[in-house]
Amino acid sequence: MLSVTVNGEEQDAPEPGRNLLSFLRFDLGLTGSKYGCGEGLCGACTVLVDGQPLRACMATVGSVVGGSITTIEGLAQNGDLHPVQQAFIDESAMQCGYCIPGFIMTAIGLLGRDASPSSAQIREALAENMCRCGTYMRIQRAVERASGQSGGSA
Repeated sequence: MLSVTVNGEEQDAPEPGRNLLSFLRFDLGLTGSKYGCGEGLCGACTVLVDGQPLRACMATVGSVVGGSITTIEGLAQNGDLHPVQQAFIDESAMQCGYCIPGFIMTAIGLLGRDASPSSAQIREALAENMCRCGTYMRIQRAVERASGQSGGSA
């Protein structure tokens, strides 16, 4: 039997061919990563594997063995939200909220690679995440706030 690390805890993974998103949601009860398109195009299912964004709907459990998976549920520490989560709240970046975990995970991956990305780099990194409510400008401001660019503008 395989095991994978999810949010810092080893988890048994009985089927290496099992879809990662299904494993997280149905086997582990981690429902923050959402099923959107099922084709890796919308970003709602994004998780981090070793700090890099990954579309969980397109990955198998076996493909992430040996890596450390972080889901939206694993971000808060000691009751404190991750700074990107807090920035999304501060900027009212969500409307229905369905896409937001994927945007947050993608943003954290970007900020892990570049702590001070330009507005263009933020737009490029988030370009493959979709928000049906159209809160793109607020999402952009939230990532800018998290990177320290916006000076706290609302």
